[in-house]
Amino acid sequence: MTRLFALILCLFLISFAGAEERSPNIVVIFMDDMGYADIGPFGAEGYETPHLNRMAKEGRIFTDFYVTQAVCSASRAGLLTGCYNVRVGIFGALGPKSNIGISDKEVTLAEIAKQKGYATACYGKWHLGHHKKFLPMQHGFDDYFGLPYSNDMWPYHPGVRHLPEAERVKRWPHLPLIDGNRIVNDQVSPKDQEQLTTQYTERAVQFIEKNRENPFLLYVPHSMVHVPLYVSDKFRGKSKRGLFGDVMMEVDWSVGQILDTLRRNELDDNTLVIFTSDNGPWLSYGDHCGSAGPLREGKGTMFDGGCRESCVMWWPGKIPAGTFCSIPAMTIDILPTVAELIGARLPDHRIDGKNIWPLMAGENGARSPQEAYYLYYGRQLQAVRSGRWKLHFPHGYRTMAGRPGGKDGIPTNYSQAKIGLALFDLEADIGETNNVADKHPEVVKRLSELGEQMRQDLGDNNRRGSGMRAAGKL
Repeated sequence: MTRLFALILCLFLISFAGAEERSPNIVVIFMDDMGYADIGPFGAEGYETPHLNRMAKEGRIFTDFYVTQAVCSASRAGLLTGCYNVRVGIFGALGPKSNIGISDKEVTLAEIAKQKGYATACYGKWHLGHHKKFLPMQHGFDDYFGLPYSNDMWPYHPGVRHLPEAERVKRWPHLPLIDGNRIVNDQVSPKDQEQLTTQYTERAVQFIEKNRENPFLLYVPHSMVHVPLYVSDKFRGKSKRGLFGDVMMEVDWSVGQILDTLRRNELDDNTLVIFTSDNGPWLSYGDHCGSAGPLREGKGTMFDGGCRESCVMWWPGKIPAGTFCSIPAMTIDILPTVAELIGARLPDHRIDGKNIWPLMAGENGARSPQEAYYLYYGRQLQAVRSGRWKLHFPHGYRTMAGRPGGKDGIPTNYSQAKIGLALFDLEADIGETNNVADKHPEVVKRLSELGEQMRQDLGDNNRRGSGMRAAGKL
């Protein structure tokens, strides 16, 4: 009897201990068109970002963090599937007339979390297909509120402003706001856009409060700072950087609201928060775009100004405070890292990301699990990043060529330029200005061979790769 009682007590204690070990919450805050130097920890000027500054002080900065492509839908596909967007068939920026979206055969970050019973939500810009079958609640999210695509895809787009309204609507239909699977506002107005950052934030805070007793995954892909820029009254005119600075101050406020809610509910020591962006600044918009700082070019190119993003990771007690990581990483690595942290299975099909928790945790001797990262634009393999080296293959690109961009939300035109085979040492030359290919032929050879291997898998321009999968279709 005594042995039986002891056994029962032991099982109870084990069960109780297991119940106390709650899986970590995951929060991903994903900006739109935010430049490398647009937050305080990366050198922002003309406005303050105190909450992001504190997040960096309490967390870890990733200085060499990449996205799969420097454009909206393609970048989001990489983040949410753990795959290069070329593999899953999502390119460019899907518009309101698109009939494709994320395939139901792909496994999203939310679906990874659902394996372990997580509550999941997405509040913000989705941009992986606007038809119901492509929306978040069909891909692992329990709740959704936001815009289905970019906030400039509406009848007030600069390219159609000069036309009568009837003609404008033919080219760019009215912008819808969606709650769950239902359109709750079929004609989003400029005044409505002023409230988007606040609304996303309020929904995020409510979601955390509601699920404070259960593990959750929260994805907040802001519509800002994609043009057109809009800000609420509480931050209008507050910065020295004009409207762009005002908008960034409101985004920082949003981050603060989320972090404060985690602290208030004593969830901060059990929550991983990742803050980054989908691509770099849209330079043709001038005073309404951000800054890539020391990096070359911006959105729409695979120079680092387009695809290398400021990134802050925060998890008090787990991620070392006040540190930085200069080892390259990419959004494709978030899904497998989260899967490892919560004990979930990876998809049965091939993904490209790898677990980077040792880099996030600052483990001694931690190295990149990736031999290289492959930087496509559209279907063209344009560059390979491996360690300190980045090899560009010959390609054309758009550039402002040192000229200022537009003013007050009206863009200027890009010029077209070309680059040949070029090797850059990013540790010595962060701006990708000094081609050292002739000095390091062995590096060029190695990265060229890696590039050819990737072409066999994911193709290059008109060349079809064996590992490509189709996007979802209506």
